[in-house]
Amino acid sequence: MRATYMHGAGDVRVETVPDPVLHAPTDAIVRVVRACVCGSDLHPYHSLPAGPARPMGHELIGVVEEVGAEVRTVRVGDFVVAPFAFSDNTCVFCREGFQTSCPHGGFYGRPETGGLQAELARIPLADGSLAVVPDLDPASATETMLHSLLALSDVYLTGYHAALMGGVGPRTTVTVVGDGAVGLSAVLASRRMGAERIILMGRHVTRTDLGRLWGATDVVAERGAAGVAQVMDLTDGEGSHVVLEAVGHMPAYEQAYGIVRPGGVISRVGVPQYESAPVGFGSLFGRNARLAGGPAPVRAYQDAAIAEVLAGDLEPGLVFDRTLPLVDAAEAYRLMDSRESLKVSLRP
Repeated sequence: MRATYMHGAGDVRVETVPDPVLHAPTDAIVRVVRACVCGSDLHPYHSLPAGPARPMGHELIGVVEEVGAEVRTVRVGDFVVAPFAFSDNTCVFCREGFQTSCPHGGFYGRPETGGLQAELARIPLADGSLAVVPDLDPASATETMLHSLLALSDVYLTGYHAALMGGVGPRTTVTVVGDGAVGLSAVLASRRMGAERIILMGRHVTRTDLGRLWGATDVVAERGAAGVAQVMDLTDGEGSHVVLEAVGHMPAYEQAYGIVRPGGVISRVGVPQYESAPVGFGSLFGRNARLAGGPAPVRAYQDAAIAEVLAGDLEPGLVFDRTLPLVDAAEAYRLMDSRESLKVSLRP
């Protein structure tokens, strides 16, 4: 099969490798219908040192080709969405809705698990890690439908998790830091949760236009101190009840604590590219502000979201603005890194 590997910063290659096989009786093999490049994939694209190639990708929709002897709830032929992390979905943390903390689970993009930007993928703990899409043939589904389902593998439900952990609801003012696919998804989720006002901090007009379509009431293009000042001006000096940080870099976190309202919440889902962050009097403590968020347990939300997509009530796939063949994965990375595309899907 063909699969995507990163050999170092900026060095993405699609290679021919052996097909995956079952390693455990709880595994499944899935034939990929669509995969994609994630904004978090750009972090190693910028900084991965040269060395052993890393298998890439953690988002897919596909059709089950083979199951292990102990798989009970997933069958050959099922159309499925794979969350970006695998889990048993039965341990105490999974039952409490935090599947990304499953002690038996883990993440893709490692030699032992492989990546999902490929033609075939091995899914560990298939019963817990695959959400079945009922009554839909992917061969006859529209590209819009496929993209909306693919968005439930990570990006939309990560934005949803940010809003949920931040306590977004009616009468809340929300500021979203970042106009990438996760930030825009957080805008959509916040609107669906009833936020009264949604301020989107982003400077790319095609992206902020989608943000407005999805419910952003204000757009702030400035960054740093100027951006903080504008948000504070928009909120009459009070700040935002909820700040959703969808970038992961320190300047975004600094913007977040600069605009959070006293007693408010900063919910972070951008993968932090730093090891420590201010929590003292000038950032969180002095404002009685709380810090929430983390790796989104998207498996906890997928079944309900799949039903909403199938019913036509939710269309998060608009974040995909280009589809390329898998063999052009390197171009997909380039397009996203240069911000020529918001999010690129890959077809085998």
